Amino acid sequence: MSSNATTITAAAVAAAAGLLLTGCASTPTATSAPAPDTGLGHVHGIVDLGGSTVLLGAHAGLYTLTDTGDLSGPLGGADFDAMGLTADGDVLYASGHPGPNTPAELGEHNLGLIRSTDAGTTWEPVAFTGQEDFHVLTAGDGAIHGIGSSSITIRTSTDGGTTWIDGAELPAADLTVTTDGTLYAATRQGLQESRDAGATFDLVADAPPLYLVEADSTGGLVGVDTDGTLWRLTGTGSWDSVGAATGTVQALGNADGAVVLVDDRGIVWIHGTETTVVLPAGTAQ
Repeated sequence: MSSNATTITAAAVAAAAGLLLTGCASTPTATSAPAPDTGLGHVHGIVDLGGSTVLLGAHAGLYTLTDTGDLSGPLGGADFDAMGLTADGDVLYASGHPGPNTPAELGEHNLGLIRSTDAGTTWEPVAFTGQEDFHVLTAGDGAIHGIGSSSITIRTSTDGGTTWIDGAELPAADLTVTTDGTLYAATRQGLQESRDAGATFDLVADAPPLYLVEADSTGGLVGVDTDGTLWRLTGTGSWDSVGAATGTVQALGNADGAVVLVDDRGIVWIHGTETTVVLPAGTAQ
């Protein structure tokens, strides 16, 4: 990694850490660019629903999108700004801010942590109601991890959000947990990993300068670096380039082995060597 790349990464992830304590803003990159207009507002999160369908957590609510461009939503009429969106199996977790028609019991100003067990149709409050806005949120292997708006402490729950343990203080731009329970964090120092549920972290040797990172179903990782290169961590421990983004990346996810992202082109599906802009920027909804 060059010293210039390291400097860019530090600036990008430092900007991301600042966003943890602010309202809705674009995903941090080395250069600022307008969010692509897909008609959904800013897209914060992408969750794989199976069947080549993803759930999008957007400023305007929750939407489903297929790899053929079929868009539906907002699900259940929900209009909350889903700043954080993740899933552990069939259970969805989200955070963010209520919209004009969001039920009051989900929280005023900040949603804390909310949960859905019916694929996003209905939601219930879980924890930190009205207190926290988890911009950085991930779940998997029976645990929930997040960084709230009030501090840079990584909070972890292993019982569905009933009780929480405070872990390391880490201004991470993104978190993800793999199928074996390893927690990864994109930070200004580089990609870091924790094998004790976020209590401590160590730098991942030879990792690209990632600012967005997402676990995949194989137990590996995909991520995007500050040059726009997409990377996949294989089971052998090597990092392979799997494509490139165009401009600012808002959100990153997986769907049936494909990489799904939102960049200046719109919402993009990358499957092997094939890249498809499924929902182009500028599409009216």
